[in-house]
Amino acid sequence: MARIVLVGGGSSSGKSYVTTKVIENLQSDDITRITIDDFYKDQSQLTMEERIKVNYDHPKAFDWKLMRKQISDLKNDLPIDKPIYDFTVHNRSDKTEHIVPKKIVVVEGIMALVDKQLRDLGDLKIFITATPEVRFLRRFIRDHQERKRSYESIVTQYITTVAPMYEEIVKPSSNYADLIINNDGIENLAMDVLSCVFKDQLEKASDGKDHRHSSSNEFSGDILDKVFKKA
Repeated sequence: MARIVLVGGGSSSGKSYVTTKVIENLQSDDITRITIDDFYKDQSQLTMEERIKVNYDHPKAFDWKLMRKQISDLKNDLPIDKPIYDFTVHNRSDKTEHIVPKKIVVVEGIMALVDKQLRDLGDLKIFITATPEVRFLRRFIRDHQERKRSYESIVTQYITTVAPMYEEIVKPSSNYADLIINNDGIENLAMDVLSCVFKDQLEKASDGKDHRHSSSNEFSGDILDKVFKKA
């Protein structure tokens, strides 16, 4: 059975960047990563003008039924055909991505810790933080360069939906985290911590023992000691 690691946090807190880099650095074929962003609802029935007005930082924007089903399948060692979201058109692509379950499945996104049914599938829950100023600047650069958004639309969206939904929905979900990692200008430390965590999860997935989530399986001081001994 695959171990599910849920990684939540605010928009542009560094969830995707840090988790991707850590997986690359570990050079392990036993870890796969998926993003919750791909589970935005299909909006083919809406015009582009209508899609732009959707609040993408609210839980209602996501296809929770499909998300829970596919992550549950991965946990039970079943492959999935995951949807792919196209941010340039605010809709799902007509393509899917075939995902084969591995020992560790990292599931990251702003809503990773919001839904109880999804949390119940997680073996470890992580929340990555950064200051509002840092998150805004990162998002401003990303949305303009990668998603071809106008400066005005980026600022408007951040003020009207991203920031308010972070305070109301995303930030409170950090209360469910086993581990909170700050990624506000201390990227290397965040990567060191996550590397130790992922290695620990790989060990649990490989030793043949029952490591169902409990307080004894949560992030511990032993893992933190490894980080600072390494430093």
